[in-house]
Amino acid sequence: MTKNNNLLKTIQLIGILLLGTTGSLFAQESGTEQGPAIDAGDTALMIVCTVLVLLMTLPGLALFYGGLVRAKNLLSVLMHCFAIACLASILWVVCLYSLAFKGANPWIGDLSAMFLKGVTADSVEGTIPETVFVMFQMTFAIITPGLIVGAFVERMKFSAVMLFSALWLLLVYAPAVHWVWSGSGWMFNNGTIDLAGGIVVHATAGISALILAKMLGARRGFPSKLQPPHSPGLVMVGAALLWVGWFGFNAGSQLAANNSAGMTMLVTHISAAVASLTWMIVEKIKSGKAGLVGIVTGMVAGLASITPASGVVGPVGAIIIGLAAGIICYFACDIVKSVLNIDDSLDVFAVHGVGGIMGTLLAAFLGTGMFGGQGINKETAISQFITQATGVGVTLVWSGIATVIIVLICRATVGLRVSDEEEETGLDLAEHGEQSYTL
Repeated sequence: MTKNNNLLKTIQLIGILLLGTTGSLFAQESGTEQGPAIDAGDTALMIVCTVLVLLMTLPGLALFYGGLVRAKNLLSVLMHCFAIACLASILWVVCLYSLAFKGANPWIGDLSAMFLKGVTADSVEGTIPETVFVMFQMTFAIITPGLIVGAFVERMKFSAVMLFSALWLLLVYAPAVHWVWSGSGWMFNNGTIDLAGGIVVHATAGISALILAKMLGARRGFPSKLQPPHSPGLVMVGAALLWVGWFGFNAGSQLAANNSAGMTMLVTHISAAVASLTWMIVEKIKSGKAGLVGIVTGMVAGLASITPASGVVGPVGAIIIGLAAGIICYFACDIVKSVLNIDDSLDVFAVHGVGGIMGTLLAAFLGTGMFGGQGINKETAISQFITQATGVGVTLVWSGIATVIIVLICRATVGLRVSDEEEETGLDLAEHGEQSYTL
């Protein structure tokens, strides 16, 4: 027996030296004695995807939003994104991870993993180290409140930004994650489809951005005297980083290096490309010009829309979602600003909220074999749509109510909006004491 064990260890050592992995056979063998097996390929993929999702915020989202505002507010947007990233990271470790993924309650997790209690170098989540899973999900918690920054740029106090983000993560984001992605969550168990965050990320951030923008009030000069983006080139650079990072966002949400991750990556790219060109064409027809800011905004709409459905649709479904995103989100921007008269400054609700909701609902039909999808029978598409709509509806109501409460708390404590003089000066200098008209 000892001789056989020594032989097995020798073969394993050779496998490590030649292939960088013990292989699935040895992983299964050792798993019976040492606990769940870690798959080296899955782990490597998830580490890369974690880096990609962080790249979406730092510097992707920061540059995308930064280029859209006036030059005197560029640094404030970069500061908001960076500070929120740090804040979300700490809160994720303290309690948010536990509230999101632990416990048996269908509505909210428990505090059994506060400060990552029980998360060790040896703990496993599926086929990857739990530490990698914690980090991957942390990057989602970083970018989601970061999206809301686009609704309040150029006029919200920095102290209010930090307090709002902290409370929002606690009251809105953590519960939504638990509902949809935790094994005990009520949406998870009723079969709601949301691979990477149409509900969890885009619907929550979108509706909260709309309500916050309404309660905060419009920028001075809205809507007739607003200045155009100070750096469309910077917007494109940030958008390109978002596009690249989104592969980690969607494909990484499969949590494995498998054929599903490959299809998810493919349909993500198709939707982004189709939505970009669709937006560009609509803009050309409407205004006579095809703008750089427009085409990259269409890209973001396509990515937000495919996110929830990217685990069940095929290429045809991705094309349909991209077309819908490029048209519907384009006109949603005008409706929010011109019809609702809400200064959602960088179109968070119209692009992320509308896109994420639309993709979540379309998944019920485009995930059927009729459209080249996978996992949904056409006989059950209607019931799946009802399930999707229920999840979206509950999320919008809860996120809206919680956002109103959070805004009222911020207004009563640290205050919400900068003074007219500070807004005129620009938040770079007024709030942060720094100024730079070039990056």
